[in-house]
Amino acid sequence: MYETIMGSVAFGVSGDSSDMDIYGFAIPPKDDLFPHLRGEIAGFGTPHRRFEQFEAHHVVDPDALGGSGRSHDLTIYSIVKFFQLAMENNPNIIDSLFTPATCVLHCTAVGSLVRERRRLFLHKGCWPKFKGYAYAQLHKIATKQPVGKRASLVGDHGYDVKFAYHVVRLLGEVEMILIEEDLDLQRDRERLKAIRRGEWTLERLQAWCAEKEGQLERACAESRLRALPDEETLRRLLLECLEAHYGSLSGCVEDPDRAVAALKTIQHELDRVRDIL
Repeated sequence: MYETIMGSVAFGVSGDSSDMDIYGFAIPPKDDLFPHLRGEIAGFGTPHRRFEQFEAHHVVDPDALGGSGRSHDLTIYSIVKFFQLAMENNPNIIDSLFTPATCVLHCTAVGSLVRERRRLFLHKGCWPKFKGYAYAQLHKIATKQPVGKRASLVGDHGYDVKFAYHVVRLLGEVEMILIEEDLDLQRDRERLKAIRRGEWTLERLQAWCAEKEGQLERACAESRLRALPDEETLRRLLLECLEAHYGSLSGCVEDPDRAVAALKTIQHELDRVRDIL
């Protein structure tokens, strides 16, 4: 349904040798999402394996870059898992919905629907989620033993500047979300490129993070974003996507809100013609 380029390409900091990260989501067969359609009884017996995600790493396209070749990492989620992670404000999934249009490789009507309504997923829970991911990168700078290209980065700059740029990127992204309720993945690309070139020392990075954390705590407190995800609205969007793909969901899922709305409409019409009756 949806497939987009992620990573350094989406952030506007890639070089010719950068790997290509691709994220997206798919809709599996109907009885995979609604296993009762194939006779399964919840809690009884051995359930069939259900599709959640597909991953393939270091897939080489030998024809890319004029024959020089390029490596791809591919992650495709079930639409249900994708929605759940997006609702939790998982940074990778949120990023995948805000990539530049030029990064989108494949997008059906369902993919377009989700992308158009991507801001519905945003809420104040983005701050602890993005903060956790950012500080995990800081922790890796201090503890992870570099190998291969990463060892060269440490040798050249004194620390792993690739982890550093992700720290600054993540905190910059969550600041945009909290203040603007929107996200531009490439707005900060020049600063991120400078960090990757080694123009920031580790001490500067640490000082910047300490100051930025206080700013983001205040931004979160003052943000007009909802405190928690609007689970019901997102559920309706998910059902809309499934109906667009499968057709009717009759027999698959009950939607009590739709029934209540129908009854209210009937009551309204009865009240309108009460005098005639």
